[in-house]
Amino acid sequence: MAGSTARDSGAHRRPRWSRAAHTVWAYVRRAPGTYTWLAILLVTTQVIRHVDPVTADRILERRSTNLHHLQVSPVRVLVTSALWIAGGGWVFYFLLYNLFHVPAERWLGTLRWISVAMLAHVGATYLSEGVLGWAIHRGLAPPKAVYTLDYGVSYALAGVVAVLTYLIVRPWRYLYAVGVLVVYGLGVQRSRDYTSIGHLSAALIGFACYPLTRERPGSFDPVDSARRSWRRVRGH
Repeated sequence: MAGSTARDSGAHRRPRWSRAAHTVWAYVRRAPGTYTWLAILLVTTQVIRHVDPVTADRILERRSTNLHHLQVSPVRVLVTSALWIAGGGWVFYFLLYNLFHVPAERWLGTLRWISVAMLAHVGATYLSEGVLGWAIHRGLAPPKAVYTLDYGVSYALAGVVAVLTYLIVRPWRYLYAVGVLVVYGLGVQRSRDYTSIGHLSAALIGFACYPLTRERPGSFDPVDSARRSWRRVRGH
């Protein structure tokens, strides 16, 4: 008992920064895949930021999942295209990853989570590029569109956003699912381009990943969570 008391008092004497670091590390290690991905994105974002525009374009072109590269080196570009951010900035994606990827990885486990993300990334890439190829064949897009830049993490994110539907308790999951469809459906209606089609396709793939969510423990009730948060705020 004396040894336990000594350990407890020692823990209380730890500096505030040490306790904060311990809390942050405990949070991060529960979603190792998400934070590894974010770390890679931070590095690649800094690379693009510190090279000249011509070099940046050359780097991104080599990693683009355009029609040309999907024919000659599909595996390479499908992997490397998911390691770069296409607009929005790293901090923006840091917030989105914590909002969607972190709870998905914790709920599904790293293997199932990355499976959903990659199925959405790969499937939406081929579907959107297939639409672009059809448009080129029909003369609705110029032949040089086979070299269009297409990279980034947004397709994987859309798939994970959609699969989180099955974490939410009824009836709120239906409202959430409708919201996902409306957001990505409006993207298609407004932009009418292959990228918005890719985002909607990725979300539909995420919905189709329901078998990977079966028998996974845990659920999220947004109303109950809001009530508990409000009680904590009032308690202070």
